[in-house]
Amino acid sequence: MITTAVPTPLGHAVPGNRWDLLRDIDAPRPSVSVVVPYFEQQRSLDLVLAALEQQTYRAFEVIVADDGSATAPLVRSALDVTVVSQEDRGFRAAAARNLGARAASGDVLCFLDADTVPEPGYLQALVRLPSLVPDALTVGRRRHADLSALGRLPGPDDEILGEPRWLIDAYRGSRDLLDADHRSYRHVISAVMCCTAAFFEEIGGFDESFGGYGGEDWELANRAYLAGALIAHVPDAVAWHDGPDWAGRPGEQRTEQKNTEALSLLPLVTDPAARTHGVRYAVPDLTAVVHADGHSAASLLVTVGSVLAQGDVTVWVDGTDAADLVASWRTDDPRIRLGVPGGDDVRRSRFGLDLVGPVVLAPDAARTLAASTPPQGPGLVRSTVPGGSVEWWSWRAVRRARRWADALDRTPQQALADLFGITDVPADEVGIAAGPHQPDLSW
Repeated sequence: MITTAVPTPLGHAVPGNRWDLLRDIDAPRPSVSVVVPYFEQQRSLDLVLAALEQQTYRAFEVIVADDGSATAPLVRSALDVTVVSQEDRGFRAAAARNLGARAASGDVLCFLDADTVPEPGYLQALVRLPSLVPDALTVGRRRHADLSALGRLPGPDDEILGEPRWLIDAYRGSRDLLDADHRSYRHVISAVMCCTAAFFEEIGGFDESFGGYGGEDWELANRAYLAGALIAHVPDAVAWHDGPDWAGRPGEQRTEQKNTEALSLLPLVTDPAARTHGVRYAVPDLTAVVHADGHSAASLLVTVGSVLAQGDVTVWVDGTDAADLVASWRTDDPRIRLGVPGGDDVRRSRFGLDLVGPVVLAPDAARTLAASTPPQGPGLVRSTVPGGSVEWWSWRAVRRARRWADALDRTPQQALADLFGITDVPADEVGIAAGPHQPDLSW
């Protein structure tokens, strides 16, 4: 496994989430597009554009993405500003940001809300990691003040509104997301977010099914993390939000809107801490493939059943006789499918599992295997039993390795070993046992 930042034609490869290995490396200065979603916020936009004129980073354009304002935004700035618009169909920040990204020409995208005013060093700080690592996702520090009253950035003698304590604690506890895990998507705010245009396009941009306030940034951040993104909080990239944080808004309204946001995220984010209500969703936390070759119908049933017992899982049965063997069970269980997973099941699931031969998993095997693949590696755990084998992996690690394999001049599995590590563990340590080819199913 590599232990330093390795320069490649794609950028610098680092193990796990080790963006700290890039601290002493000179960063290039790519072209940047600042995407500003906008709706009826002329005074705020004037403040944002005035602040952008003061940036120490100069190679950028501004795309104002109007979400259907009755009066189009006026551009009162010497900056290179393009205005694009979509029709008013309600609050559609995700669609507006995508609209702005499509109109952008920069190598790096910085998303900045129209009521969030950046300090002069904002772009310079936030762009640095994406300029070095093409799959980096950075989030700045959003502070709060009454900018409408001040008409400018706050000074040392001005009253400052409080920052959310939970977010401060999260950044401190994770060392600014250096110790990111599968729940760190909650600490990425699209109002102060940055990534390369290529990575944004690769992961599909914002999910435009989101309407109303909130949720689209957490969903994108979760999808980016599962795609292998290097994520970091950049405290020196400061922008000031006009008004208080969410916690400063009326309680009943806040609860209703946060519940709406949570309900919209549940089908898309497989975070076990969110899926505690016993409801089954189409996209599972674990995608498992059981190879039917070498199985009898009975042994295949036992193996598949032991996988389904792990919880939030969908099982694909693959192989020449898979359809006939599964048909003999006379089941219509939607968690059992034929073939191999793809699409959202690969893009949104945290873990993958591959089973060969008659293998039986203990009821808590998935939990043990997940603990054996912590967020920054190893990315793959292998185990064997007589007549069978199991591989368990983090989709985050596998997808990062696939992206970097050619640049590292390695096969995808070699890149996985370089970036996250691969380990072999005894079967009994992770709850795996050999099953009989012809088990007795009678009762």
